[in-house]
Amino acid sequence: MISNRNLIILPTYNEKDNIILFISQLLSRVKADVLVIDDNSPDNTGFIVEQMAKEHPSIFVLHRPHKMGLGSAYVAGFKWALEKNYEIIIQMDSDFSHDPSDLNKLLDAMPMCDFALGSRYVDGGTIQNWPWVRLWVSSFGSFYARTVLGMEIQDFTTGFKVFKKKVIESFNLEKILSDGYAFQIETTYKAIQNGFKVKEIPITFKDRTRGQSKISRRVVWEALWIVWRLKFAL
Repeated sequence: MISNRNLIILPTYNEKDNIILFISQLLSRVKADVLVIDDNSPDNTGFIVEQMAKEHPSIFVLHRPHKMGLGSAYVAGFKWALEKNYEIIIQMDSDFSHDPSDLNKLLDAMPMCDFALGSRYVDGGTIQNWPWVRLWVSSFGSFYARTVLGMEIQDFTTGFKVFKKKVIESFNLEKILSDGYAFQIETTYKAIQNGFKVKEIPITFKDRTRGQSKISRRVVWEALWIVWRLKFAL
């Protein structure tokens, strides 16, 4: 049963070291339901969340049969959110790279916009403890997307977003096929193209301290070509 109008979507794969504390911190700060979408994590992340859900009616778990990618996880979460009629839909990483204490800043911006981006590259935004290679890839990815697509978004690759329901409803979810950085670029671009107002909110992004990063070379290359597909509607 839905207990709130806000839904936080958390895709997971092998996040047992983070997930209990992360969800606990979220629920202590905001009034929201949490949907964990687990890709059959070998470390039993999904099972761990199932145990939490027995004690917390605001926690839900969507189990998937195998590792299917970040983009498809969010699409599944968006569909679930629309079916359940949530008004505000939030996406975050569950490894503490997105600080739960920053979420209220994005939610506070919603009366002034249709969707908010947690931005590392606007004034007041910071990145902590990232190796220079990842910092360069991320900042170049946003610069590249901004230049090709002709939009003044400073952080095109952020995965920390808050949407009003109408923004998600405007997407053709069956045609969103990108993943990783590319998924973040695609959804931000399409939301703006659909006429919705965006606001970038400065956040502090921290490199994970537990578990392993899921970023791969394939995800980076996908982000490079997706902007041209979007630009020319291929």
